[in-house]
Amino acid sequence: GIFSVQPGFQLAVSTDTLIEGRHFYADTDPEDLGHKALAVNLSDLSAVGARPRGCLLALSLPAVDIQWLEQFSAGFLALAQAADCLLIGGDTTRSVQGISMTVTVLGEVPIAQALLRNRALPEDDIWVTGALGGPFTALQMLAGRWPRDEQVLAQVLPRLQRPVPPYQWAPELIGHAHAAIDISDGLVQDLGHILQASQCGAELFFDRLPLHDALGQCSQTQRMEAALGGGDEFGLCFTAPQGSRAYVLDSARKAGVAVERVGVITRGDVLTVYGADGSPIDSVFEGFDHFS
Repeated sequence: GIFSVQPGFQLAVSTDTLIEGRHFYADTDPEDLGHKALAVNLSDLSAVGARPRGCLLALSLPAVDIQWLEQFSAGFLALAQAADCLLIGGDTTRSVQGISMTVTVLGEVPIAQALLRNRALPEDDIWVTGALGGPFTALQMLAGRWPRDEQVLAQVLPRLQRPVPPYQWAPELIGHAHAAIDISDGLVQDLGHILQASQCGAELFFDRLPLHDALGQCSQTQRMEAALGGGDEFGLCFTAPQGSRAYVLDSARKAGVAVERVGVITRGDVLTVYGADGSPIDSVFEGFDHFS
């Protein structure tokens, strides 16, 4: 596929691979899988404030299953259409074992204005989109690590299977936010990447975190683990100067995006999470490590 980027813009590119047994279960609904394969990549574009333009899909399948392919394509193409992110090419090959898929997304962002991890400044507000903890709760119950509650699982499963990153709204943060990252490995770990790159610290307030409604059924420890360490969110964590508060709230409201101010960037290199009683939480959950 060939396309041009409009004058004054740069190309933003991101690639993600999903592997059966590692990133999704073999019995995952193909339509959900098609949606998620693209969504996790749109999330990466959101993290730099890029507007989606096109994508490439490489699929490896052990055997040709027409029904599976039709359902997968329906999920993928529905989101591609909604995001105005045209499928412009790709490849299909036979795999030795299991399904794997690699998606590359292309987006555009104004030259030298991308939201980067190293731009956070002391006194910046820390913001989070969406609600936290749903996907992690679903994974813990599916894996048998937490007691399985069918009612809770029914509420959180859609957040795991069909994430909706704020891909349409993120470009509106250009010129207002400083640093951003998408929450894929857990809030603490992903915010930690911003802090490391920006050489700052942070204070997070647990009672300000937007928790998924279903977490009301979980214990306090489970809520903390899910909200602070739970990955697969694909919402946005970003920092912005205090002067941008009104803009962030107003533009998010117009775009129908839930956004919450959850902390502040500080000088130094320490991330402290405060509980509802104002005292620091000792055990800060680290999040997901791809190579652990």
